[in-house]
Amino acid sequence: MATMISLRLRYTVPAAAIALALTACGSGTVPSSEAQTPAPASPCPTGAPQEDGTPDWTLPGATGSVEVTGPTDTASPLVRVAAPFSVEETTVHTLQTGEGPVVAPAATVSVCYLGVNGRDGSIFDSSYQRGMPVDFPLDGVIPGFQKAIAGQNVGSTVAVAMTSADGYPQGQPGAGILPGDSLIFAIKILGAAG
Repeated sequence: MATMISLRLRYTVPAAAIALALTACGSGTVPSSEAQTPAPASPCPTGAPQEDGTPDWTLPGATGSVEVTGPTDTASPLVRVAAPFSVEETTVHTLQTGEGPVVAPAATVSVCYLGVNGRDGSIFDSSYQRGMPVDFPLDGVIPGFQKAIAGQNVGSTVAVAMTSADGYPQGQPGAGILPGDSLIFAIKILGAAG
């Protein structure tokens, strides 16, 4: 069973490092500044992912590789890892483009997500397993999560393979994340405000 971990920076690094990390992680895009209405809370699909078929995204890493199949209306996403998987640069891939407004870098978002450790392919956190989305401000999460979501359209499904520096550089022992671990997330953006 996955352990719920905090994606928030404030729990993983000192305040001075947070300011430095957030300042250095610009997205390079200029998202819409119009107010965006969050989607009403809706359950994340808890059905078993499709084991067969072609993955939506395949990424060879510095070591290993990863295959990601996005969620459906009834099934959670699937992330397959040829471990150990690692990346030297955080990579974001849009699995399906939504038709909603563009997500601003400091928006508060509602998402369903699955987090997988590249070192061993284990799921360390999943709102899909809990069946409920999570809401949080993007300017208070780990840099790789912000890079994956900011600039996307609401309704999009994205995958991100992130370096340890964009995830948990010092690790997150309670979730089995060691320093240096690359992480993979499959994320469905349900809503955004701000």
